[in-house]
Amino acid sequence: MSNSYDDVMARRSEIMRRALALDYDSFQRGDLVFDYDALMPSPGYDLDDVARIQAETKVGHTPLYELHRLTDAVREIAEPGKGARILLKDEAANASGSFKARRASLSAHEAEVKGFAGMVTATSGNYGAAVASQAAQRGLACIVIQEIYDSRHVGQPEIVEKSRACEAYGAEVIKLTVGPELFYVLLRTLEDTGYFNASLYTPYGIAGIETLGAEIGHEVKQRYGRQPDAVVVTNAGGGNITGTARGLRKVGCDETQVVAVSVDLTGLHMASDHDFNNKSFTTCHTGFGVPFATWPDRVDVPRNAARPLRYMDGYQLVSQGEVFYMTELLTKIEGLERGPAENTSLTAAVAMARQMDRDQIVVVQETEYTGAGKHHNSQLSFARSRGIEVRRGDPAGNIPGKAIVIPERLDQVGTRALDLDKLRRSYLRHASQVMAPEVWGDAELEFLADETNTTTDAVRQIGADLAKEGA
Repeated sequence: MSNSYDDVMARRSEIMRRALALDYDSFQRGDLVFDYDALMPSPGYDLDDVARIQAETKVGHTPLYELHRLTDAVREIAEPGKGARILLKDEAANASGSFKARRASLSAHEAEVKGFAGMVTATSGNYGAAVASQAAQRGLACIVIQEIYDSRHVGQPEIVEKSRACEAYGAEVIKLTVGPELFYVLLRTLEDTGYFNASLYTPYGIAGIETLGAEIGHEVKQRYGRQPDAVVVTNAGGGNITGTARGLRKVGCDETQVVAVSVDLTGLHMASDHDFNNKSFTTCHTGFGVPFATWPDRVDVPRNAARPLRYMDGYQLVSQGEVFYMTELLTKIEGLERGPAENTSLTAAVAMARQMDRDQIVVVQETEYTGAGKHHNSQLSFARSRGIEVRRGDPAGNIPGKAIVIPERLDQVGTRALDLDKLRRSYLRHASQVMAPEVWGDAELEFLADETNTTTDAVRQIGADLAKEGA
């Protein structure tokens, strides 16, 4: 067979089908609609099954800490009666040091059960280390494909550290420069090896996170006799918020607000050779969070099991400087050196807690390990070497790729809300390119209403507006 780019892309559906042993075509209901409610339970595991599988490889049942000193600090700057209790789920306790171990655990189990000799994943983040760690415990080979360098072969310290971690767990790492070849190399590797596609975006990956949401719900209700009022979730590709929200719902936390948070990197293009190293966060930012919210199916499987707009009750943005400040503060007053990327949700939780009542509970949904290139001091040093200004002051002065402004005081930490209606409209604009709004029938309207967490009437109206714009 030809291995030209075009020919490999033409074979992608068959390559992915063999590499997952999952027939996505069976869930398709026309050009636009697919049966999401049938796709998600298709692996056949309930919460107890997943928890048992995860326990076999050192995943799950991580500590839930109450951040007493941080809560007190927030109450000191809040109005009387305000300052919610802040809890933190310490996912750094998982094997490989992040919640991504939950996503990788079920894929590794599935690969072993189905007789695959190894696993392949394309990622520059914690997920590569998680897949490598889980593969090692299952006796499987592992290949991680990473975009590490720009065209001058310069790598951001956080990505270089994650590459080191993958190799430490025994994975072979294929190191690429930023560009369009990542998906092509993934397909070639899957086809050549016959290994399992340990994609982030399969039902296995999402089911693995459902235990995290379920644990938060169970533990908060057991300890405090109530549902958490809000769970704050760092958002990139959407799997984190999807799995957490589904897990919360499965244990009866139907009144809990699930809030997505991303670092605001507006103006930086993630596929740009120049911009690639001018950001201090390789994930958890708007460069992933917004595109995946407005069109999830831009992934390495036919349909993404992460559908963030279905599950988010709000979407907040924070700046790089604010996250670095909270990373330092968490270390200094709570004795937890974590992050910094996953402290994105901590930053928003602090700003939210300041506006919430004292008897309310806000949960920071996860942490990650830190050290070496992942440490915030390494990130800031690298930023300075790129000519980016790093200073203390009003975080409103943050300019992605140009200035990182670290707050001087806790009362300077805040959030900026993204308009969910604008995200919904953007999603429906993408959908209109697959099928014209004029021919959306009842099935399409109901599917799109579920996808955007709104009503069929709202979808119909936006569709009519889009049709007029296109006329």
